[in-house]
Amino acid sequence: MKKTNKRITPELITELSRCEIFVFGSNLEGQHHGGAARTAYEKFGAEWGVGDGPTGRCYAIPTMFKDIEDIRPYAEKFIDYAKAHPQNRFLLTRVGCGIAGFNDIDMAQLFQDCMESSKHNASQRVAGRDAD
Repeated sequence: MKKTNKRITPELITELSRCEIFVFGSNLEGQHHGGAARTAYEKFGAEWGVGDGPTGRCYAIPTMFKDIEDIRPYAEKFIDYAKAHPQNRFLLTRVGCGIAGFNDIDMAQLFQDCMESSKHNASQRVAGRDAD
């Protein structure tokens, strides 16, 4: 049987090790009223008013949009950030699946597509070609 390297983020995160980053869904305004955003604010130093990118011991991904495709550039930005910080372990919560109302399968597919796109673009840069 082939061993996979997949990890599952715990449902309830109450503490972080020194290398862990809490990744949560937010709104662009950074008003962390509920769900994982509230946890990020109350427990892990997410700053009020920061709704995108690194904040405290967290990373905010805006998800409060009508169309899931509007999340794509923020997911791509997060993947690039995570790749640039290999010393960290990113605990990705069910981003977009709570208050934002998207389903787990669609969000997982969005992140998978972004990771594959990132690999493709990196291989084109290494080969000396521009990304499509």
